[in-house]
Amino acid sequence: MEEPITVLLVDDHSVVRIGLKAYFATLPDIQVIGEASSGDEAVQLAAQYAPDVVVMDLMMPGTDGVEATRKVKKTSPRTQVIVLTSYHDDEHIFPAIRAGALSYLLKDIDPDDLADAIRRARVGEATLNPRVAARMVQELHGTQDITPNPFRELTDRELDVLRLIAAGKSNHDIAELLVISEKTVKSHITNILNKLHLGDRTQAAVFAWQEGIVRRNNRR
Repeated sequence: MEEPITVLLVDDHSVVRIGLKAYFATLPDIQVIGEASSGDEAVQLAAQYAPDVVVMDLMMPGTDGVEATRKVKKTSPRTQVIVLTSYHDDEHIFPAIRAGALSYLLKDIDPDDLADAIRRARVGEATLNPRVAARMVQELHGTQDITPNPFRELTDRELDVLRLIAAGKSNHDIAELLVISEKTVKSHITNILNKLHLGDRTQAAVFAWQEGIVRRNNRR
């Protein structure tokens, strides 16, 4: 008989973990080997147990689900991560997938479907919520435009900030040049990274140069 699929449950709400654990206890092929209430605890337990699958919440205090996913995949590459969350917007979907999540599901999923997703994850097959899958297809189609504008979702002020980042300016410099606070600059940078699906300001600067935003006025 094949060994059961080992699962680590990660959610800061104990009622969610208790409910999932109780359901999985009724299935002979799925075994919950640990529970974590934070991203940091998830990374520690993944290193200790190297589970087949981690069911990962995204919004948690401290280390969030995206960063925890990245660290889990680095610590235990064989472990597959299934995101189980209430959020299905771009700023959550794309960072999670980029971090290494195999599947992305919403918490309104039927328990039997979640169990099936875990079984598929064990063999490397992804499962996506239909709304998430549709958004990813739209994104892929968008990249096939004849004259795509990767900056079309940025506001004018965000474009100004991005140009200054690409020019090597610090947050302090940007704040002085645009006559805004450094806190506002940081907020703009967070929005820029989310909208462009980039990891940090260095990637944003490189992307801006590659797409010509510094050399030409690439407006909408």
